[in-house]
Amino acid sequence: MIIITDKFRIKCQHAQDWPAIAADFTAATRLDPGCLWFDCSRNIENLEEYVLIQTFREDEVSATRVNSEHFKQARVTLPPYVVSPR
Repeated sequence: MIIITDKFRIKCQHAQDWPAIAADFTAATRLDPGCLWFDCSRNIENLEEYVLIQTFREDEVSATRVNSEHFKQARVTLPPYVVSPR
């Protein structure tokens, strides 16, 4: 099993809406082969900060995931909302 964690900040004016903003990417990623879970949690002490936990079966994590259309699309559409990546 591969566990990937990301901690990032969302621009304050979009922090409340982040789950909706990332909804399409989240849904598509959950359908990726080998995806066991893909969950994002908001920090209750810093409402602009989120933590993403992704877990995949080790034998199914590959370059095909980062080459998927939804991953490529997210690399274009999601960064404008992010203050600082992991």
